[in-house]
Amino acid sequence: MRHHSTYEKFGGDGSLIHAYRHWSVLIRPKQATLGAMVMVAHAEVTAVSALPDEAFAEQASVVRDVEAALRAAFAPDKINYLTLMMVDPHVHAHILPRYETPRAFAGSEKRDVGWPGVPDLSASVGDVAAAAKEALSKVWPAA
Repeated sequence: MRHHSTYEKFGGDGSLIHAYRHWSVLIRPKQATLGAMVMVAHAEVTAVSALPDEAFAEQASVVRDVEAALRAAFAPDKINYLTLMMVDPHVHAHILPRYETPRAFAGSEKRDVGWPGVPDLSASVGDVAAAAKEALSKVWPAA
């Protein structure tokens, strides 16, 4: 399958956690919060309203799987979805698990520096994307 530039921007196949018919879930290479992901539509559209009806229907299952995997792997207190498309044009949503208290992962404590406000996308919990991807893949419901 040929992928658009937004898919590739977030690491492409190397970041892929799970592919669905209309969506792919990728680990976010820069982990603003532990377990941050990107849900990327396969359709080459730049407006949410332009998604095919089937993509909207499938999105419900994708979101359920995302949230189940995050709960199993990292137990976030909240999960934020940001659909911005200001820099990367194709329909996608940043999935940001939110944490009131630090989480121990990969040998250190990971803090959500934006809690309880707006997530800080410039923040980083360190170089843990590969380990977070592995942790999420192990508990992914559709896997």
